[in-house]
Amino acid sequence: MLETAIAPNKTSVLHELTEAHPSLAFYDMIVFCHLRWDFVYQRPQHLISRMSKHFKILMIEEPLGEGKDGEKSANLIKVKPQLFVLQPKVNTIEDIAELLPKYIRNEQIEVGWCYSPSFYPLVNKLTFNHLIYDCMDELSLFKGAPDALIKQEQLLLKKADVVFTGGKSLYESKKQLHNNVFCFPSSVDEAHFAKAKDIIAVPHDMKQIPKPIVGYFGVIDERIDFELMVAVATAMPHISFVMVGPLAKIHDSDLPRLPNLYYLGMKTYEELPTYLSQFDMAMMPFALNDATKFISPTKTLEYMAAGKPIISTRIKDVERDYHHCVTLIDNADDFSRALVAIEEQLESENKDYHEVLSRTSWDNTATNMYDIIKERTL
Repeated sequence: MLETAIAPNKTSVLHELTEAHPSLAFYDMIVFCHLRWDFVYQRPQHLISRMSKHFKILMIEEPLGEGKDGEKSANLIKVKPQLFVLQPKVNTIEDIAELLPKYIRNEQIEVGWCYSPSFYPLVNKLTFNHLIYDCMDELSLFKGAPDALIKQEQLLLKKADVVFTGGKSLYESKKQLHNNVFCFPSSVDEAHFAKAKDIIAVPHDMKQIPKPIVGYFGVIDERIDFELMVAVATAMPHISFVMVGPLAKIHDSDLPRLPNLYYLGMKTYEELPTYLSQFDMAMMPFALNDATKFISPTKTLEYMAAGKPIISTRIKDVERDYHHCVTLIDNADDFSRALVAIEEQLESENKDYHEVLSRTSWDNTATNMYDIIKERTL
């Protein structure tokens, strides 16, 4: 799910980069992921970094494209002693197979872990004792999704031993297709985002933005309802609407421009609490379309951890799980009325947040997943 925050700190995380032929290594787990490790820090990074306590892991990203003169190679990134990321410099997923003998010593691998069915051609060329499909999004409904993705998922589901889903709506969909499906909605690093409650420093690019501020952080793509944003920003000119995050599948020229609508670009995961500290209210202005039909936004919990009032469109999983503590809206008029109501009680604490947050953490989610893997496979 192209959710959550933004990038990890590259200087501290992405080190020991090499394009030369590395020594072969034995891996307990191979992860296939359509999201780059150094782009958005979200579900794969949270879970796989925790799984590296139990397994030596190689995470394989989507192709970067061939290097100079059609050379096929890869970047190998050491994230931590038990976790490596491979960035293949090839054109297709099928081409990655040619590189793997240079990086993987063992012919049989204990666990395969897949985030996108697009990797099925590669999954099918390797030998795994057990295969996990962590379905965090209905990728076939995203803009530009290849037609082959649906068939590839059917094949992946037949081969998978265990299926995890990133939300209840996804669980309801996938449990019809597999007999070993478990629902694990994305969780939260509460301590990290709770820092926003105590931060005083103002980021340099927010110093000139007038208060009050209604903020969003996450990927900015076809899931955002830009018509809604224009309507509410026009109706509430005294409020600043701030969007923090990288663009995906849209261009800068696609973004609406208004005096009180600000785009601050991509920030590191470490920086996010500082930006969140400046939000008076948090928003999730998602369009209700195919791309949002099954999403379960991680940022809901991250906003809660910072104690921010939340306004959201009626995303199914948000309405189902958080209707008692998130203000749900249908249109710009609802949005405007919600802003007025929240402005009048900004100092009030939402006591429901504590109860929601007490039930979840990335540590608990990863532990529960590992227990299922042990019980069902290892």
